[in-house]
Amino acid sequence: MEKRYVVELTVAEREQLGGILRERRASRFRQTRARVFLKADEGIDGPGWTDAKICEAFDLSPATVLRARKQLVEEGPEAALERKSSPRPEKRVLDGAQEARLIALACGPPPKGHARWTLRLLADRMVVLEHDLDHLSHETVRKALKKTSSSPT
Repeated sequence: MEKRYVVELTVAEREQLGGILRERRASRFRQTRARVFLKADEGIDGPGWTDAKICEAFDLSPATVLRARKQLVEEGPEAALERKSSPRPEKRVLDGAQEARLIALACGPPPKGHARWTLRLLADRMVVLEHDLDHLSHETVRKALKKTSSSPT
């Protein structure tokens, strides 16, 4: 079967990748990608290893090697050596003031008929008390309370 993404490195690219491998401070991701690209090089001086041999040598999955080759061919070596940033940044549900109110609520007395606060009770009470929250997950409450050392839950 013919390879769809053929890696052919220039001398300058080979030197750049070799420099990454010699760097002590290069991340493991960059070093692994550099090794894959150097072994996959099918240029004049390249070893031209097969994907299976690269997978076995570096303990990678075939999909990882294919993705690396594809990114190198389509986007270039600089983009292929960097991790992609997350397309959706994590949006905070509670701001600092709301977290403080949640902690104060959790440290206060539980509602009548309950021996202590549960995460779901806290989430429901925060929605009732806060006008700018339509819904609050018990998991969000757990994460907020886990950050504090005074959490009774």
